Amino acid sequence: MLKVKSILLNVFTGAAATVALLVVLVAYSDRLHPADWPTLACAGMAFPFFLVGNLLFLFLMVLVRWRRAWIPVAAFVLAFPSIRVYLPMHFSAQPPAGSLKVLSYNVACYLQDKKVANPIDSVFSYVRQQQADIVCLQEDVFTWGRSGHSVGELYPYSDTLHVSPPGMPYLNALGIYSRYPILRRERIRYESEANGSVAYFLQVGADTVIVVNNHLESTHLSESDRQHYRQMLDGTMARQSMPAETRYLLGKLKMSMVKRARQAEAVHRYVEAHAAYPLILCGDFNDTPISYVRRTMAQGLADCYVESGNGVGVSFNVKGYYFRIDHMMCSSHFTPYHCYVDNSVEASDHYPVVCWFERH
Repeated sequence: MLKVKSILLNVFTGAAATVALLVVLVAYSDRLHPADWPTLACAGMAFPFFLVGNLLFLFLMVLVRWRRAWIPVAAFVLAFPSIRVYLPMHFSAQPPAGSLKVLSYNVACYLQDKKVANPIDSVFSYVRQQQADIVCLQEDVFTWGRSGHSVGELYPYSDTLHVSPPGMPYLNALGIYSRYPILRRERIRYESEANGSVAYFLQVGADTVIVVNNHLESTHLSESDRQHYRQMLDGTMARQSMPAETRYLLGKLKMSMVKRARQAEAVHRYVEAHAAYPLILCGDFNDTPISYVRRTMAQGLADCYVESGNGVGVSFNVKGYYFRIDHMMCSSHFTPYHCYVDNSVEASDHYPVVCWFERH
């Protein structure tokens, strides 16, 4: 009996050590370039599952053999930098007077009519209510559809750049609404069929502030693909179908992740080339907090949610896809305050990201 107990304990310890190792490996998977490590680069999507598993083993270790609890504890310590990125915790700080309020929102082409009766009305009612100084929209396509929504008194300066292929103008666009004059815009060039990044130069007092609005490559998962993914999560997919379906979905994710990596590198080069300017970068990255794309975009910048947000901050609200893929960052010219994901509006399959910026 003692021998059986010892074997079971060793098996349990081995399982705990395996999960702990996976936590650490996945925590640093954002260092891997998707073109070189396509499968491992996708691992950040599974980070919360490994964290929960490690936490469970910690509780069980304390109950069964507390002297071995150092194994999950060590994993948490080694993975802490990534845990902080995924799950930041801050006391709410009141933004100083005169701070710049910025809102970023993927409006899903104003077509999310399954949740609200009129998405365009909902989006612009929300925008007026927020009273942000600068609003960056992704998938801001139907300029004709918002013509009846008077926001000119709030935002005398606005611009929309269509990034869709020729002949498909309503596929995607990047829009900005500003209280401050738009001096010029520059599109950041990279390969993409229907996504893009644009830098707006704004006159904010005596400063020229660059605001970079981004919508990086989508995952291109069809509704059928998403349904299969949800079936995998809830265990309703036939076991014999799992291997082939997993390979298929991973293949799609890997292709889009490689494209996003190159796009993020192009944006990072642009940011580096304009390091002298106060800069705010935001938008839909289509990648999670533990990803090569987010890490690349954050190089040389402060991730506003990591520095001033609380909790997981889920920004993509489609069932089965609970990730923060919308981000906001800033140069060292600013201090971010109270960055949060606002889940009070459901006019899109994304939630808006809001943040205040104090100029140094």
